[in-house]
Amino acid sequence: MKFFYTVFFFLLVSISSRAQNIKVFSELTKEPIFGVAIYNVDKSESVVTNFRGEADLSKFSDTEIIYFKHLSHILKKITKLQLGKSNRVYLSSNTHGLEEIVISASKFEQNKRDIPQKIVSVSSASVQFSNPQTSADLLENTGKVFIQKSQLGGGSPMIRGFSTNRLLITVDGVRMNNAIFRGGNLQNVIAIDPFSVQNTEVTLGSGSVIYGSDAIGGVMSFYTQKPKLSYSDTLLFKSNIIARYASASDEKTGHFDFNLGYKKWAFVTNGSYTSFEDLKMGKNGPDDYLRPEYVLASNTGDFIVENKDPRVQKSSGYDQLNILQKVRYEPYKNLSFDLGLYYTRTSNIPRYDRLIRYRNNVLRSAEWDYGPQKWFMSNLQVTKLSSNSNLHDQIKVTLAYQNFQESRLDRDFQSTIRNVREEAVDAYSFNLDLEKTLSPKTEFFYGLEYVYNKVMSQGKEEDISNNTSLASVSRYPNGASWQSAAVYSSIKYKPNTQFVFQSGLRFNHIVSKADFRENNAFLNLPFQSSKNEAGALTGTAGIRWSPNRTIQWKFNASSAFRAPNIDDIGKVFDSEPGSVVVPNESLRPEYAYGGELGFKLDFNRKFILDMSTYYTYLDNALVRRDYNLNGNTEIVYDGELSNVQAIQNASKAWIYGFEIGLKAAITNHIDLTSQYSIIGGTEEDDGIEVPIRHVAPNFGNTHLVWTSKGLKLDMFANYNSELSFNQLAPSEVEKDYIYALDANGDPYSPSWYTFNFRAQCKISNSATVTASLENITDQRYKTYSSGIAAAGRNLIVSLKYSL
Repeated sequence: MKFFYTVFFFLLVSISSRAQNIKVFSELTKEPIFGVAIYNVDKSESVVTNFRGEADLSKFSDTEIIYFKHLSHILKKITKLQLGKSNRVYLSSNTHGLEEIVISASKFEQNKRDIPQKIVSVSSASVQFSNPQTSADLLENTGKVFIQKSQLGGGSPMIRGFSTNRLLITVDGVRMNNAIFRGGNLQNVIAIDPFSVQNTEVTLGSGSVIYGSDAIGGVMSFYTQKPKLSYSDTLLFKSNIIARYASASDEKTGHFDFNLGYKKWAFVTNGSYTSFEDLKMGKNGPDDYLRPEYVLASNTGDFIVENKDPRVQKSSGYDQLNILQKVRYEPYKNLSFDLGLYYTRTSNIPRYDRLIRYRNNVLRSAEWDYGPQKWFMSNLQVTKLSSNSNLHDQIKVTLAYQNFQESRLDRDFQSTIRNVREEAVDAYSFNLDLEKTLSPKTEFFYGLEYVYNKVMSQGKEEDISNNTSLASVSRYPNGASWQSAAVYSSIKYKPNTQFVFQSGLRFNHIVSKADFRENNAFLNLPFQSSKNEAGALTGTAGIRWSPNRTIQWKFNASSAFRAPNIDDIGKVFDSEPGSVVVPNESLRPEYAYGGELGFKLDFNRKFILDMSTYYTYLDNALVRRDYNLNGNTEIVYDGELSNVQAIQNASKAWIYGFEIGLKAAITNHIDLTSQYSIIGGTEEDDGIEVPIRHVAPNFGNTHLVWTSKGLKLDMFANYNSELSFNQLAPSEVEKDYIYALDANGDPYSPSWYTFNFRAQCKISNSATVTASLENITDQRYKTYSSGIAAAGRNLIVSLKYSL
C-alpha cells in the first residue's frame, strides 16, 4: 500500500511555478508554438513567442486582458491573474483534420505525422457513416484489416499476416488480451460496442515496446466516449438515440447514450442491444457454401431437416447487450480522474463452422455453441498534463480489473452426452506512463506495467436423457496464473520540422504457473505442475524525413515478442476432427524482427499517394504440431480416438507485403480513395516451407464519395483475390468443409467482389439517417478462412436522433 500512496502523492503535489515567463503549447500536440502574437486590448504592448514557445509577460499588468493569436489556432484571451501559478498556456487548433493526433504510439498525444510507423485512425464521424454492425466490421471498413468469421457472432482480425494472440487489443489504454487468448481464430473484439467508440487507432506492425507481449503484428486501440464537462455552472446535456435494421440477418438494434456535464464533474451513460437472426448468404457463387440441411434437436431426439431456403445459414443468430458508464472529475484543467465501467453479454453463439461438419455423410454435431460470453472491466485513470517536476511533464496512472467468462457446449448428433467447458479469467493491471520534455527538440516517454491473470476452468459431461452430469477434463488447468512485469522507455528527437527520430526499449519478465493434478485424473500427464519463466528485451528505432511539403519518407525497424500464455502451456481441446491438443510445459517466447519503409506524396491534399512495404521474420514460433503423451501418439478424447498434438517452439516464418493507398480530390465535393494490400509468407513445417495460416489473400477497396452540406454519398467496391489449393496452409486444407472445391475436388478460397452504396442525410439539426445497400449484385462468398458465408444483398438503415 505504501507504493500506491507514494504514487498518488507524487502525482498530486509535484507542481512548481514561475510568474512572468510563460510557454505556449498546442492543446492537441502538446508541442511549443512558435510565432504566437501576445498583445493587450489597444496593442500598446506586445511580444512574440520564440521557437521554444516562450515569452515574457512582465510588461503586462495583472488585470488587463491579454490576447494570444496564431494563424492555425483559435484566439485566446486571459489575464495574468487567471494564469495564476501556471506558466503554460494551451491554444486550440483551428485546422481540424490537417494534422491528425494519435495516442497509441506513446500513451500520450502526438502528431501522427511524426510517428515512423503506419497508424490508421478512425474518427467517430467515420464510424457513424460506415455504420458497422460490430467492432470487427469497424476494423474491416478501414481497408487495412482483414476479418475472418467462424460464426455470425465473430470477427477475428488479421494484420500483415498475423492474427489472434499475435495482435493486441486495448480499450481506453487497457490491454484486453488475457492468459487464454488463443492461437486459433479469436472473436473477442466484438465485445466492444461500436456505438461507444469515439475513435480507433490501428498500429500496423510491432507495438511491443509500448504494449509488451502479443503486439507482434499490430495494436488495435479503441477509445470510448469521454464525459464532457460544461466548465460553467450550467448543465451540459447531450443525448443520442439510434435505431438500426439490417435485412440479411433481420438485425434489430437499439442504442442510447447521454452526457451530463457540470463544472468539474461529468457523466456519460451508454447502452446498446442487438438481435441477429440467421444470416442469409448471396445468390451468385459456389454451391459448396449452401446449407441444404440442419439438425433439429427436440424432446424426442435429433432429426436432420431439409432447409427450405439453403441460402439461410440455419443456427447462426444471437443477441448481444453492451453497457458503458464513465465518470470524469477535473478539479483543475491539467488534472483529471476518469472512471470507466464496461459490461458486455451475449446469448449463446452457435459455432456455425462446427455445425456444418459431416462425418460418414451425416452432420456430426447436434449442438455446438459458445455459451454466453461476458466481459466486465473497471478502469480508473488519473492524468496530469502539466508539471514542472524534474521527472515528468505529463503523467498517467491506470488501474484496471477485468473479468472474462466464456464456455463451450457441444453434443454429437443423436448423442445424449453434452460436453460443457467453462472458463473465467480475472485480470488485474497497473500502468504508470510518464512524458518529459528534455529540450525543445527532445521528448522522453517512459513507464512501467504489471499484469496478473488468474484462470478458472471446469469441464463436465451432461447426460440430457436423465439430467445428470460427471466431471471431465477442463480446457485449461484450473487455478493457473500468468503475470507480467515490465519497464519501457522511448525517446523522440525532432531537430526541425523535416526530421524526426524515435527509438525505444522494453524489458518484460513473464511467469506462468499451472497445476495439472485435476486434469491428470483424465490425461495422466508426465508432470503434476509447471512453472514457465521468461525475460524478453525488445526495441524499436525509426525516422520520418520530409524534405519538402510534398514528399515524406518513413522507416522503422523493430523487434517484438509473444510470451507463452496459459492457452499455449496448459490447454486441452479438439483442434479439428480427430486431433486433440495437450499441455506442453517447455515453451519459450517467440520473437519477431521486422522493418517497414513508407513513402508518401502529398500534392496540397488534392492528390495523396501513400505506399509502404514491410518484412517480418518470426523466430522460435509457437505452432501446433504432432506430439506424444507418455509415448502415445493417439488418445481417446470425448469418445473419439484422436491424434495427439501440442503447441511447440517448432517453426520459423517469413512474412512480407506491400500496401498502397490513393486519395484524390476530383472536385470540391467529390473524393476518390482506394486501398490495396498484397501479403505473402511461408513458415517452416518439418523442414519444408509451407503457406502461413493467417496470411490473407490480397484485398482492397475503392470509394467514390460525394459530399455537400447535409448529404454524403459513397459508391464503393470491396474485392479479394483467390487463394488456390496450393496456397492454403496445411491446417486450412484439413478444414475442407468451410471451403469451395476446385475442379480437382480440392479446397480453395475463391476471389470475390461486392458493389455497394451508402448515403447519409442530415434531415434536421437533430436527426440523421444513414442507409447502405451492400453486396448489390448478391454475391455468395466467404472471406478467407471463414466458416460462415458473408451476407448477401443487405439493406442497412439507421436513424440517429440527438438532443
